[in-house]
Amino acid sequence: MDVIWKESGDKMTCSLLFPDFGAAISFMVSVAIVAEKQNHHPEWSNVYNRVSIQLSTHDAGNTVTEKDHMLAKEITRILSGLEAKNL
Repeated sequence: MDVIWKESGDKMTCSLLFPDFGAAISFMVSVAIVAEKQNHHPEWSNVYNRVSIQLSTHDAGNTVTEKDHMLAKEITRILSGLEAKNL
């Protein structure tokens, strides 16, 4: 899947649609493991099969930094093997 990340001055965002709740939560668990290892955590929400993600670096004044790009790259890698769509 090609993930579409939108970057504004202070956030990177993407919204995803999964086949069902289980797939959405499994994805979030996979991302949580990577985020914890990077010590960089997304702001996100989940409603049934939809996941919305926002990335910014809080200790850099809530701006987009290399940390955000690194986590986005890992999220994209995780999504490469999953059935999901951009919203």
